[in-house]
Amino acid sequence: MNKQLTESLENYLETIGMLIRKNKIARVKDISKELDVKNSSVNIALNVLADKGLIIHEKYGYVELTPEGQKIADDIQHKEDVLVQFFTEILGVNEEVALKDACRMEHTISDETLAKLIFFIGKIGKKNTKKTNK
Repeated sequence: MNKQLTESLENYLETIGMLIRKNKIARVKDISKELDVKNSSVNIALNVLADKGLIIHEKYGYVELTPEGQKIADDIQHKEDVLVQFFTEILGVNEEVALKDACRMEHTISDETLAKLIFFIGKIGKKNTKKTNK
C-alpha cells in the first residue's frame, strides 16, 4: 500500500473512513472504542498518519482524511467488501467469520488477485442468475 503503511495504520485509516461515513465525524474516543485501544495509542497512530499526509488532526479535535488518505481508506474498504462478498455469497461462510477473515486478508491481497476475484465473482454471479431465470 502507499506510504509504507503497516496493517495497524491501515486499520486506523479504514476505521476513520467508516466513522466519517457513519457519523459524519471521527474523534479520538470513537476510534479508540472501535479499535479497542487506548486514546494514547490512537494519538500516536494519528501523529504518524498526519506526518504521512493522510489525515488532518488538531489536538482534541476531529480527524479528517486528506484526499490521499481517503483513497487509501476506500481501497482498503473495497478489498474487504470484495472478500466478504466472496466468502459469504460464493463460499457460504458465516458473515461474522467472513468479516474477521476479510479484515486480516485485506492488508495482504495483491491487486492482481483482487482483480481476478472480482472477475470470478462476476462470472459466478452471472451463472447463478442464468440458472434462476430458467
